[in-house]
Amino acid sequence: MNHRPRKFWPQKEITLPNGKTVYKSYSLVPIILLIIVLLFYGAMEMTGFNLQTLLKRGNQFFVILKRMYPPNQDFIKNVLPPLIDTIKMSVLGTVIGSVLAIPIAILAASNLSINIWVSSLMKFILSFIRTMPTLVTALILTYIFGLGTFAGTIAIAIFTFSFVGKQLYEAIETADLLPYEALEALGAGKIRSFLAALAPQVLPAYLSVSLYTFEGNVRHAAILGYVGAGGIGIILNENIAWRQYDNVGMILICLFITVAIIESFSRYLRRKLT
Repeated sequence: MNHRPRKFWPQKEITLPNGKTVYKSYSLVPIILLIIVLLFYGAMEMTGFNLQTLLKRGNQFFVILKRMYPPNQDFIKNVLPPLIDTIKMSVLGTVIGSVLAIPIAILAASNLSINIWVSSLMKFILSFIRTMPTLVTALILTYIFGLGTFAGTIAIAIFTFSFVGKQLYEAIETADLLPYEALEALGAGKIRSFLAALAPQVLPAYLSVSLYTFEGNVRHAAILGYVGAGGIGIILNENIAWRQYDNVGMILICLFITVAIIESFSRYLRRKLT
């Protein structure tokens, strides 16, 4: 309730039992809902969304799922080697990217950087890299380094570098700088002050983000084979193309079990860190 009318939005006048007049703004909910409906309709038109087609052909998804059962258990011997390659790519790419993100995050943190231009440049680099989908990055790297797991590992490392770097510099910017400044005032160097005062504050968040990124990287690595970057995605793409859905079912089961185990272990470690 407002005692003074605002000119930028219509208001209705209400007289209280005590004879006092107040003004209440009309609700914005109808206009907001109308805007949402118009945006939703515009998105449907732009993307060519057709509800009739979805209702008519959507059941084909379940038809393909039925063809995956029962999975071809004999195919597991062909699944394990590329699955292990996928895990190796994820582990190595996550470690490389997470380690390389540390110095860049320190330079990007505005409360530590001695030059605002350096901080802005580092933040721009991290933002620019994050705009590149991992699949596109892997495709470019296959032209540079050739087909195989090496290109996939570098693609995962680049994504991890940009994501962990952003989360780390934000954690540094929100950390308490008083212990860091006190150590510097006592004559300690910047590196020693950072390790003693700021590292304990941001280390749990850094490790938690790195573990979370590792979870996602396992799933990313599973599809990098579509562009020739190695891993389980290669045989997944081949068997889908040949419509050997019983083999696809075995691949998905192995991948699901692997991701579930990794996520459970990572979730346990993150709880310990917090």
